[in-house]
Amino acid sequence: MILCQYVAERLMKRNTLAILFLAVFVDLVGYGMIVPLLPFYVQRIAPGATLVGILSGLYAAAQFLVGPMLGSLSDRFGRRPVLIACLSGTSLAYLLLAVADSLALLALALLIDGVTGGNLSIAQAYIADSTTPDRRARGLGLVGAAFGLGLMVGPVLGGVLSLTDLSAPALVASALALANMLFALALLPESLPPERRRSFRLDNTKQGRLSALLRTANPLANLIALLQIAAVRRLLIVVVLLNLGFSGLYSNFPLFTAARFGWGMFENALFFAFVGVCAVITQGFLLGLMQRWLGDVRLARIGMTVMAGALVATGLAPAAWVLYPSVGLIAFGSGLAIPALTSLLSLRVSPADQGRLMGGTAALLNLTMIAGPVVAGVSFDRAGTAAPYLIGALLGSAALLIFVPPAIIARREVAS
Repeated sequence: MILCQYVAERLMKRNTLAILFLAVFVDLVGYGMIVPLLPFYVQRIAPGATLVGILSGLYAAAQFLVGPMLGSLSDRFGRRPVLIACLSGTSLAYLLLAVADSLALLALALLIDGVTGGNLSIAQAYIADSTTPDRRARGLGLVGAAFGLGLMVGPVLGGVLSLTDLSAPALVASALALANMLFALALLPESLPPERRRSFRLDNTKQGRLSALLRTANPLANLIALLQIAAVRRLLIVVVLLNLGFSGLYSNFPLFTAARFGWGMFENALFFAFVGVCAVITQGFLLGLMQRWLGDVRLARIGMTVMAGALVATGLAPAAWVLYPSVGLIAFGSGLAIPALTSLLSLRVSPADQGRLMGGTAALLNLTMIAGPVVAGVSFDRAGTAAPYLIGALLGSAALLIFVPPAIIARREVAS
């Protein structure tokens, strides 16, 4: 830790973005340690995939409701205090997860983690504050790289620690989040000066300021505003179905591998690291090349087709080794389809509506993260281990069929 602080101090003299890179990386290492093991934390208290899905949905619901408010608070009070508060909450949540011996304490840990889980969005806002337009893409790329590297390192570290005791990964993740908070407190400067901060004052009363804050941070308002844009409704259905098809797999997959192939915590953690590598390769290297060659419409269709077929192969896998190519293809397909669909959505609205589009789309995706784990858990318990993956394939196929008319229209527009 002393060495990390020394390195950070040297980096700060050169580039504030390097400090933020290190902070995001450490944060995602902790997150990557916990995600593959979360079903096992639930299972040691109460069995059942449905419960895992409900608790995962609780985490997503907290993020859905509180995430926009964190962004608004950072606009008003600055990025640094909100980021420090989020890291503190994350440390507390992981500590509670390590010692949780009841369902209530486990739910509280996930609720706190969801409420304070806005670290990445605050980091992106920090970059927008502290970079010029010509360097912003590079800055956001650094955050994306830190995200990918953290999700590769974290599962491996969590898997190794889980060999000693299930509480060990959560305790280490808590310590990392606490150290990260102290690191940001000591070395990370504020990026948003007071004169550039948003004011929520409608009048001179506290009620007026609170009312304005709640209105600007309301995720349902963003969603309603988005649905009023007629040009994107069909594509939004495609995005929702596609994300709903695989949003529950992260919480369900360790249960699936344990039931079908006898995998434990270590095997699942290593596998999640493999999925992280696939995602980084797809989005960091293949996406740009294939997008220039095929365009967004074909890229989206290829991605959805690959995802649907790979989900079927995963659910029906006869041996454990089949999971590596099949889930790797799920990561590949989603890494192509989702960015392509996002690009197509952005092209269908005016520049003035881009903010409304992105805010509403984020709200929709958060809703799928609430419903997806519950659907996966209930179907796993009621219909069998393969059910979540076969349902995901059906939803992905439906998304592909609905997407075909917009694809034809887009090709005609290009041809004309």
